[in-house]
Amino acid sequence: MSTDGQPHILAIGGGTFIPDDRYGLSPSPLLRYALDLTGQDRPRVCFLATAQGDGSEHIARGYAALSRLDAEVSHLALFPMPNVADVRSHILSQDLLYVFGGSVANLLALWRLHGLVEILREAWQEGVVLAGQSAGALCWHVGGNTDSFGPRLRPLTDGLGFVPYSCGVHYDSDPQRRPLLHRSVGEGLLPAGYAADEGVGLHYVGTELVQAVSYREQGRAYGIEPDGSGGVKEMVIEPRLLSGS
Repeated sequence: MSTDGQPHILAIGGGTFIPDDRYGLSPSPLLRYALDLTGQDRPRVCFLATAQGDGSEHIARGYAALSRLDAEVSHLALFPMPNVADVRSHILSQDLLYVFGGSVANLLALWRLHGLVEILREAWQEGVVLAGQSAGALCWHVGGNTDSFGPRLRPLTDGLGFVPYSCGVHYDSDPQRRPLLHRSVGEGLLPAGYAADEGVGLHYVGTELVQAVSYREQGRAYGIEPDGSGGVKEMVIEPRLLSGS
């Protein structure tokens, strides 16, 4: 858990891991930032690959990448049944929960079916740091847009709402993302919110965005709010550049 006792979320637009020809995936400075939020020398990190169907290949890749950090790594799977006897105790004993990307719609359905939402909220309020990219970032918000239903993006409006905003991910790498989020916020389908380019994370303490962080000099975050006439105002948020960039 975070040593300051505050509820932290790091919502990453994409690029938590960097492809590595030798090792497969290397943790980016964003993941190291998430670990630093715990304040622990050797944090306990549990990752969830629910959005990828708990596939054995994805779980193996998660261990391979996360084990390169000075951390005690575990995972929580829901297929074909939970892999730990007491899900709540396991979650609450962690310092950091990391959620991989994939299908946010399927992730939300399964978490709700297994009663995981209440456990995650309790963990967050108790100071367990929550982090994730793409689906693992969007899920903590009220909604955003998703390719869970096909290559043409659709609005998602039933996120967990731990933070009361909309969220845009992959903002500079997928040309569908910005116009759909603008339209959804402008029409009132989604609330005002924030978006992140690849390699950019949105750091919330409680429900307040305290800063954006990035390891890419060209990476940006954005605030998006209705302009009162069916459109939106988009404001650039300059992220803090992380060391090791």
